[in-house]
Order: sequence, then C-alpha cells, then structure tokens
Amino acid sequence: MSEAIKAQPISDKIVVIGGGTGQSVILGGLRKYDTDLTAIITVADDGGSSGTLRDYLKMVPPGDIRNVMATLSDAPQDFLDLFQYRFTDEASFLANHTIGNLMIAAMAEQYKDIFEAVQYLSKIMQVKGHIYPVVNEPLTLHARFTDGTCLSGEAEITQAHKKITNIWVENAAGEAPEATAEVVNSILAADMVVLGPGSLYTSILPNISVPNIAAALRATTAKIVYISNIMTQKGETDDFSDGDHLRVINQQIGREVVDAMIMNSGVVPEGYIDWQRWNEISHQVKSDPEEVKKQGATPVLADLVELRDDGAFHNATKVAELLQMIASDNTIKNLKD
Repeated sequence: MSEAIKAQPISDKIVVIGGGTGQSVILGGLRKYDTDLTAIITVADDGGSSGTLRDYLKMVPPGDIRNVMATLSDAPQDFLDLFQYRFTDEASFLANHTIGNLMIAAMAEQYKDIFEAVQYLSKIMQVKGHIYPVVNEPLTLHARFTDGTCLSGEAEITQAHKKITNIWVENAAGEAPEATAEVVNSILAADMVVLGPGSLYTSILPNISVPNIAAALRATTAKIVYISNIMTQKGETDDFSDGDHLRVINQQIGREVVDAMIMNSGVVPEGYIDWQRWNEISHQVKSDPEEVKKQGATPVLADLVELRDDGAFHNATKVAELLQMIASDNTIKNLKD
C-alpha cells in the first residue's frame, strides 16, 4: 500500500460499474460508509435464470440487479432471504428461478420500462443508494478471438475458453446502444468511479463498450479506480498481468483514464482452490506495478485475499478502506486535471 495514502472521509459520490458477484462484494464494503452510492450494472448476461427470463420476456437480465439490490437493501433479513430464494430443480417451470428475479420481471412488465421498475422496487426494498441498468434494453455481447472466429452471447463466449481480441455490444436491432441521461450524469457528477472486480470481458467491458459510457469516462473529473482481479479467467485472461487488464480497459474506453489501480499482493495457498467448483478461473493474476505506472495509474497494493468456499475472493472491508484512502490522497491525481 502506498505510504502517502492517509485515511480521510470517503468521497461523497461513488459510482461502481460492473456485474457479477464482484460488484456486489465491493458495494457491500462501501455501504458501511456515509456516501452516495450508485451501481451501474451490465445487461448482457444471458445465462441461468436471468437468461431464461431475458429470452421469454425480452427484458433486461435481472440477476445482477437482484444481487446488488439485496446488498444495498435495508429491508429485514427475513425478507431478503425470501427475495434471494431460488426454487429447486424439482419446481418444474420455476426451477432455478429466484423470487427476486421474478419480482423484477413482473415490475418491468408492469412499468414497461426497466429503469423505472428498478427505481420503484429500490424504494420498496429500502435501497441505500441508486441502482441503474447500464441501458434500458438487453444487450448482446459479441467477441472476436485470436483464431479469427466470432461468437455472440456472454455464456457462449465464456464457455468457449478462447483468447479474446476485442468485444462489442449491440441491441436487438443490431445497433450500438445508448445509456440513459441518469446513468451518464451519475458518472459525470461522481467524485470516484470504480471499475471491477469481475470478469474483464463479460462483466466490465460490456458496460464501457456502450459509446456514451466510454465518452463519460473520458470526460468525468472523478478519480477512476480499477480493482484488479485476484485470479485470471480460463481462456480469456490466461497469463494476464495487472497491467494487461488495465491496457484492455483503457483501449476499450479510448484513452488512459484509470488514475489508480488496486492490486492484490496476497498469495492464494497452493492446493486451496477447488478447481472443479471454480472451473472458470486459471491462476493468480501476475503483479506488474511498473507496467501500471507506465499507463499513468498509481498502483495500490495490499493483501486482499479472502479465502472461503474453496475459492479466493476480495476482502470487501479491505478494498473499501483502500478506496477511502485513494479518495483522499492528493498525490493521486485525476488524469484529466
């Protein structure tokens, strides 16, 4: 960890962009502070319960929205347990669906607008902060691989286990999507924007591939922080260092915009990971702080490993503390200042 960083009150407005479990973990750490939180969530997921509801109802996939909503909710725990309840395989057509996914689907149909539906349900759920789907329509993720082939769909791309050269997103009409004014303005008004952690190509890049999101990240005066993954993803980021992750993000945005990068210095014990259960991960991300510096970002290193469930995860409390410190560190300058 940088010795120059000293703990001060956290930024007033923090926007966390991503998807998957990583985003919920970080938001869970940040919600303990007195700050204005906004979660911008990918809508390119097409697997599991989310994918089924997306296909049948032609709606934004609700899974990541549901998890973030549960994380930021002040509702009673009994209600949250019900909200997160997943029907078993024996439940026929309800098998593997969660109550929360079905609630979001019902409200999206009622309101005919996923953004408004999520805002209303957030009030019911007593959400501390703001939850914004990155766009108001489901997106399809496309990837081109190093062997020249292309695939569409997050689940297909992940299961291919092939090295990606570039990705892009399209709406149902095959056009580039556009984020709403609320989403763009939250980035422009933020004190800090946090990217990750999460699958680089299927959780983070689908958000910043939306053209006016990338433009907002180039224009905002907020400090932009990227939380590097602890583990690489099989077939996608094999052999990637921290610097490689950062390079891909900056290329997608179209400029070196990341001001600080949180990097794990802890070691995952050999033999700890259950490779069958966590079959998408490969090995620890290589640490390369010098390459991070070359790309204009300040490397912030700490042991962030939390070992549980036979896997390696970010310690939410430690990451939130680092974000607090970065926010108040005047030696970390916004690249656009």
